[in-house]
Amino acid sequence: MGWFWADTAASAPVAPHPLPRGNAEPPPECPMHKKSVPPVVAEKTPQGACPYVPPDNASTSASPSATAPPKQGLLARLNPLNNMFSELSNERADTQAQALPLDRERSTIPKGDGSLWEYPSPQQMYNAMLRKGYTDTDITAVESMVGVHNFLNEGAWAEIMGWERRFSRGLAEGYQVCKKGEEYANYSLGTAEDPFDTTTWTAKDIPPPKLLRFTGRPTEATPKAQMLQWLGWAMPDKYGTAPPFDRHDWFVERCNEKGCKEVRYVIDYYEGDAEPTGEPVFFLDVRPAVDGPTSAAERLIRSGTDVWWRASGGVAREIKKLEAAKKAKEEMNARGRQYN
Repeated sequence: MGWFWADTAASAPVAPHPLPRGNAEPPPECPMHKKSVPPVVAEKTPQGACPYVPPDNASTSASPSATAPPKQGLLARLNPLNNMFSELSNERADTQAQALPLDRERSTIPKGDGSLWEYPSPQQMYNAMLRKGYTDTDITAVESMVGVHNFLNEGAWAEIMGWERRFSRGLAEGYQVCKKGEEYANYSLGTAEDPFDTTTWTAKDIPPPKLLRFTGRPTEATPKAQMLQWLGWAMPDKYGTAPPFDRHDWFVERCNEKGCKEVRYVIDYYEGDAEPTGEPVFFLDVRPAVDGPTSAAERLIRSGTDVWWRASGGVAREIKKLEAAKKAKEEMNARGRQYN
């Protein structure tokens, strides 16, 4: 919901939020993933692993010569942890030219047991690239790759938290939160200053959401992404944009007074135009998957109420109410002073 970390408005037709400037730009040599191997959801993820779920048939003995050479460009260099192996070695590789950090960064994303997911160390990332056949990976780029990977995961979770804050108690309360548009919703939820806060959870009687499992599906376009590509073909000036470079499904546990259930979220990753300084810009389109009428209603309520509120002049009406209330208060104070 919304563009993800972009300083300026982009023409791509998904909702953005700006990417902070910094030195986490992934260099051109960073590979991403082999798109020729469709991923599947694993039944079990090791304790403390990255929130990516590997396929069951991931081979650990694949010969680099038998693997297709990595693609170049953003598709090939941004997200190397799709279809990751179940166990990531933290030992230095035999052919490794220089040492890499072994420390793993702890995320803000809770697992089903309440602990937090951990991201892979740069050494684990590099070893995984070697196991997948990317023997030409620039070792000096690995730390930047890990930083971008971790940052985008945190951004995806921030978006999911925004959905859960609105709809964790059900559609009726979600509508009450959303009915005056996004700005009012963030204000009422206490996230007006930072709508993408990944840790604040104000509900005292229900637990915050948890990420149960996670899978990458880069070869399977979502229906929304396909529709945007069709619109781009028909009206390139308005909707023309490159397709998502990646797609993930996150399975989240939502608990309320009625119990707990699993909610699937879909995430499309887009590339934006680079900043004048050369820094990359990425956009996330995060929303509940339409697995039933409830998730479809959530998407309709959140987008529909925001559009209607702005189109119907809701902001102007609220300003008039505030001005009328302020004027009435001033008149009351003036009468009070006159009486004294």
